[in-house]
Amino acid sequence: MLERFFHLQDNGTTVRREAAGGVATFLTLSYILFVQPVVMAAAGMDQGAVFTAVVVGSALATLYMAFIANYPVAIAPAMGHNFFFTYAVVLGMGTPWPVALGAVAVAGTAFVILSKWGFREKIITIVPDPIKHAIAVGIGLLICMIGLQWGGIVVSKPGTLMGFGDLHSPPVLVTLIGLLVMGVLTVRKARGAILFGILASTAAAAAFGLVKYQGIAALPPSIAPTLFKLDIAGAFQVKHIEVIFVFFFLALFDTIGTLIGVSQQAGLMRNGKLPRAEKALLADALGTVTGAALGTSTLTAYVESAAGVAEGARTGLANVFTAACFLLSLFFFPVVSMVGAGVPVGEAVYHPTVAAALILVGSLMFQLTRGIDWSDPALALPAFLAIIIMPVTLSITEGIAFAFIAHSLLRLAQGRTREAHWLFHLFSLLFLLRYIFITL
Repeated sequence: MLERFFHLQDNGTTVRREAAGGVATFLTLSYILFVQPVVMAAAGMDQGAVFTAVVVGSALATLYMAFIANYPVAIAPAMGHNFFFTYAVVLGMGTPWPVALGAVAVAGTAFVILSKWGFREKIITIVPDPIKHAIAVGIGLLICMIGLQWGGIVVSKPGTLMGFGDLHSPPVLVTLIGLLVMGVLTVRKARGAILFGILASTAAAAAFGLVKYQGIAALPPSIAPTLFKLDIAGAFQVKHIEVIFVFFFLALFDTIGTLIGVSQQAGLMRNGKLPRAEKALLADALGTVTGAALGTSTLTAYVESAAGVAEGARTGLANVFTAACFLLSLFFFPVVSMVGAGVPVGEAVYHPTVAAALILVGSLMFQLTRGIDWSDPALALPAFLAIIIMPVTLSITEGIAFAFIAHSLLRLAQGRTREAHWLFHLFSLLFLLRYIFITL
């Protein structure tokens, strides 16, 4: 049966290798189980319900990838998308979280429908690679900025907007301990560096009396507070159309980039192309819609799946083991609750146990700057604007908008507008009109 479903012999693998790869992938990406409930709780969502939604949604989506596309690529909540959901859409725009979930579901549905006309592939090709890289780097810096704030390393300062916090305070020390552990494990190429760093932060926080032991295992929290609470009708309000576009846009690049990267490592590419790419994209899109219905932000293919590939995973059978690990984690919410507990300090609430994870993820995403051509000012300035605007405004939308508008205007000044696709210029014009309309 396994051979019929997953073609293990054709892919040169065994059940043991797939099991090892599936578990390795889970250990590497399991930090999201601690981070996602905290991020979504900031949007006013029930933390326990979000945890259950993340676990069940990720397990189902990972199985979609296993049985639809037969790839060893796990699916879970996308870092960056979750912060856009909470800080830009819900807190920044004042959008109710059910409407934001509706926008996620609409974007996922559009992902499925538009594939029939090759629209997804067209969007990918019209955006210059340096700007694609810059968008990812900007998201990474945004995540890092929030991590620095959650850890108390960066705080608001009257007159200077921000500055160093008290580096001797327990929350900062906990964050630095976690970051040190993660850094050491990362350079040692240890599996699950982020996960073990979070556990080290939690141990340090317990020693400082910042968190309280709440048990190890328990029945899963109820998913009722978020299940089917998405407001699709509200998502179609004019002011939310751009939100749907950004969710779609981000999911598109995240999925394609991850699939290509992991597939190259696994030797799954054929003549520069990924077989069954459409099936993989379909599985990813279905995962997003499922996640929104359950109560979590965009689910997407995880680059941490490369850890499983390094252990020998080559087929969707590895995903079956990863999904089983997800479902097993349902019974460990007390640990997640303890790790994600906020630490009140004055008027601020810190999350030092997970702050280091955000800082490290930001540093990993910053590596993509090497793909930016800094010698061409028509690309360098838009890329820089995307990178710098996202973290200082906590808005992915504004970073994308400024990058698009700047690139179109600079190409116009060069007399080289044809070097960018007309669709790209159309998006730039729409972003510009949006700013003009808002100003009026």
